[in-house]
Amino acid sequence: QLLFQGMGRLLENCVLNIKNKSHSVTAAIVVPEDGAQGVIISQGANIGGWSLYAHEGRLKYCYNWGGFENFFVESAERLTAGEHQVRMEFDYAGGGLGKGGTATLYVDGKQVGQGQVGATLAFVFSADDGCDVGEDSGAAVSPDYGPIGNHFNGEVKGVQLSIADDPDN
Repeated sequence: QLLFQGMGRLLENCVLNIKNKSHSVTAAIVVPEDGAQGVIISQGANIGGWSLYAHEGRLKYCYNWGGFENFFVESAERLTAGEHQVRMEFDYAGGGLGKGGTATLYVDGKQVGQGQVGATLAFVFSADDGCDVGEDSGAAVSPDYGPIGNHFNGEVKGVQLSIADDPDN
């Protein structure tokens, strides 16, 4: 599924279902000269969801497990100015619903970070907070940013959500 900057408040049933399966989130972005900051794409809210964003210049992913625990993966280096492809690949552990997995971050095809997500939400992220490209318009998924002023300070040219074709998930 392709999404573009300015698309927002998309309800869960309008967005590719990434729950309980391996998936990836790939974005084409333009980082400004003064460094990257803000949300590239988010889905859900402070009571559960995920967000791919730039924090203090670094690419970062947060998986919010029901408001109980946040799992983070962050790149070691800052994003440089210019056009980049950023990607988060989630390798679902499988073995049932709501299991964890490994999140790996890439910038321009190079692995820049990896970490474990201990558990995932099996059925729903939020009843009323949707998916946003270029910001997080509802209750913030990540504690790294607030509910307003979290828009990406560069350009999000597009985002692709992709799920694994796995009959067991």
